[in-house]
Amino acid sequence: MASWQPDPSFYPSPRMAAKAPAEGLAYVASFDPERRKPDAIAVVDVDPASATYSQIVGQVNMPNAGDELHHFGWNACSSCLCPNAPHPHMERRYLIVPGLRSSRLHIIDTKPDPRKPKIVKVIEPEEVAEKAGYTRLHTTHCGPEGIYVNALGNAEGKAPGGIFLLDSDSFEVLGQWEMDRGPQELAYDFWWHLGHDTMVTSEWGTPDTFENGLVPEVLLGSKYGRRLHFWDLHKRKHLQEIDFGEEHQLVFELRPAHDPTKAYGFVGCVISLKDLSASIWTWYRDGDKWAVKKVIEIPAEPADPDLLPPVLKGFKAVAPLVTDIDLSMDDRFLYVSCWGTGDMIQYDVSDPFSPKETGRVRIGGIVSRETHPGAKNGTLNGGPQMVEISRDGKRVYFTNSLYGPIDPQFYPDGIDGWMVKLDVADNGGIRFDDKFFVDWPRGHRPHQVRLEGGDCSSDSYCYP
Repeated sequence: MASWQPDPSFYPSPRMAAKAPAEGLAYVASFDPERRKPDAIAVVDVDPASATYSQIVGQVNMPNAGDELHHFGWNACSSCLCPNAPHPHMERRYLIVPGLRSSRLHIIDTKPDPRKPKIVKVIEPEEVAEKAGYTRLHTTHCGPEGIYVNALGNAEGKAPGGIFLLDSDSFEVLGQWEMDRGPQELAYDFWWHLGHDTMVTSEWGTPDTFENGLVPEVLLGSKYGRRLHFWDLHKRKHLQEIDFGEEHQLVFELRPAHDPTKAYGFVGCVISLKDLSASIWTWYRDGDKWAVKKVIEIPAEPADPDLLPPVLKGFKAVAPLVTDIDLSMDDRFLYVSCWGTGDMIQYDVSDPFSPKETGRVRIGGIVSRETHPGAKNGTLNGGPQMVEISRDGKRVYFTNSLYGPIDPQFYPDGIDGWMVKLDVADNGGIRFDDKFFVDWPRGHRPHQVRLEGGDCSSDSYCYP
């Protein structure tokens, strides 16, 4: 009789996942913005009881330069326990690491020693383009049927971008996911409501509009992404498009409720062409259709033009630039990264249509350059960017670089990388852990964080 046991980091429900043990390590994408030396996945010690706490304790370098590591994820997670396509024998072991610029996929084994990960397979861009028809690989998610990867361009680097699947055992490229894409052309993020058989996707732009930085004419012409797309997850068919309107540009990160019975989620809009504000929107089920509602608006801050980069001088203000968001496992707290002003804001979203601010810290920022107790100099550049939350919701980690070609448009003096951690109070409120400040090695910048055993943006669940 078979005696297989599911991976202990898999949980049937978010309620159970929130009781998981604390993480001991974080894996962080580390890239060279000059694209001269190989990018890496760095291993950071996040165990407060460790002698090497808040230090990089391992690293695996990519075999080529110029990948621009950005987002990455696990080969398997809690969705393996879903009843429609169960894979309980799978193991959370491999990191699926795309190169956004190179379109190359790296499969990294985190065992037997999680501090010494090793590359075990590299899938070259030509194979991805031939089998899936896509390039400029961006986000990965471990799903019930396999590993989902999305891309921002087709094989020629134009529209449409979309999604393809990898086999979760062999890591072979299976092919394009979409059967009927409808009007969808632009791509950025994707995630799903497994309990409602729905995929949600957002938009950025085609590679020619961002690989050398944001193009002012495209932005001011409202030609970047401004739509959400809703899909039948099983039939792989486009169902509905919601246009946020010409004012709203760069509809980015998607965070659906973890509870699979809930049919709502949050998405951030980076900038308004009307007043430089940023916004958070709730998508939700309205009868037999999906709808959206703006629930948070974060205004721009007036500033001395002499302190602003050229792209903002004429506006005499700092845009918040909400470039990432993350939702705690209990669907209670939403964290919002304001990369421009330097704020990390915590909102209580127990009522998803009426968020209430419960905490705020500031670090870095285009004008403020706020420091950290653990920093060695008086000012910091960059601002809160990629944010990740521990499964129990008690710790929040974030880094400060957005994307190699865009960083100098808003921080023209350069970005010195850092990674920090917040401690979270039970009923809201956040404060810096004074002992956790990772001064990133010069020549690389940090981006996405993945936590050992899973985190609040790595797993999805089929049971409430």
